[in-house]
Amino acid sequence: MKKALIGTAIAALLLSACGGGATEPGETTAPSDAASSAAGGEPVTLSFWHNSTTGPGKAYWEDTTAAFTAENPNVTFEIQVIQNEDMDGRLQTALNSGDAPDIFMARGGGKLADMVEAQQIMDITDAISDETKEAYGDAIVNTFNVDGKIYGLPTSLLPGGIYYSKDLFEAAGIEGTPENMDELNDAVAKLKESGVEPIALGGKDAWPAAHWYYFFVLRQCSEDTINKAADLDFSDQCWLEAGKQLKEFADTEPFNQGFLTTSAQQGAGSSAGLVANHLAGMELMGAWNPGVIASLTPDEKPLPDLGWFPFPAVEGGEGDPTAMMGGADGYACYIDSPAECADFLNFYASKANQEAYATAFNTLPANGDAADAVEDPALKDILGAYSNAAYMTVWLDTLLGQNVGNALNAGVVNMLAGQGTPEDIVSAVESAAAKG
Repeated sequence: MKKALIGTAIAALLLSACGGGATEPGETTAPSDAASSAAGGEPVTLSFWHNSTTGPGKAYWEDTTAAFTAENPNVTFEIQVIQNEDMDGRLQTALNSGDAPDIFMARGGGKLADMVEAQQIMDITDAISDETKEAYGDAIVNTFNVDGKIYGLPTSLLPGGIYYSKDLFEAAGIEGTPENMDELNDAVAKLKESGVEPIALGGKDAWPAAHWYYFFVLRQCSEDTINKAADLDFSDQCWLEAGKQLKEFADTEPFNQGFLTTSAQQGAGSSAGLVANHLAGMELMGAWNPGVIASLTPDEKPLPDLGWFPFPAVEGGEGDPTAMMGGADGYACYIDSPAECADFLNFYASKANQEAYATAFNTLPANGDAADAVEDPALKDILGAYSNAAYMTVWLDTLLGQNVGNALNAGVVNMLAGQGTPEDIVSAVESAAAKG
């Protein structure tokens, strides 16, 4: 059910982008009643963990928290910036110790459900303002739904696919974008001949490498089979077949040299940095990637020739070739946080703050009224592809939860490193699922 809701959320955003928002330029939205009443309350300090370490994203959160304090003088923030790849581990440790931040990143799926079961996260169902409900719509609000309750608010919607350099494709003689694996293999060969790395991969961080397996699963397995994965059922042969197809593809050496020690987003030598500096032709990633790439170009501006295309069709697979995979980034409140935490979530959900978010992070905002702020051609291509998508599911590690998801990611990396097999991926996942 969560998977369908996230797909519906992006559909709602697409419709908003076509039809425009309800708020006219220059018009402001009044703060929620809860936020207004907080202005004269007792002093409150909210601890806030986010992963925007530099640039416009870091500045966005500094500006947005300062703006909230300006409207609510009794509220101040203690912000801690944590590198993305360190966030999950540090947050889990903090949650388990009972010393978690008031506001922290949330991504839905099994990870969110685990926090709910452990009573580590606040139910904000009744704290969501009418303004937020109207602007987001039920489908988007429900991306953080567990058993009928809401446990966070999204900031952005993040479907995945392959980003590529139009200039490098043209220089290599690649016409159009690959629609099936034969065409992707042909593009890889031509990029190699042109002297650039075909596909950038940040294997050091595990999850980018695992994304390749996820998408082979998406193309190999039926929607019903993927839905069963939420119940930790991996009995269908398509899970093994996806691993075999990834190994066959990886054996052609499509990834950058040293991909197992390459980070995903940290510096010019990361996989995103290779694309940003025209050293690699492609990268499989979510819709946050244009913003990351922009931060790593020589002038720290969006890459002018950046394009996007869906993961290619796989011969013989039961998955619909138009199906998409992705997620929704957002924030949640620790279960013991003060009420002002939920007020802040409503605050960043406003049209003006979501427009600023979309611009700062160069991504797709969760508030459909802010969709007109999306200017990046690659992001517009994503919205266009969704109009033809059969359905959308969430990232597999998000769907499966922390423990099983980590086992899946590690199994994929081990195989790519020559230390495991496709069979080992499935057995690792099943073993982690059996442990509960």
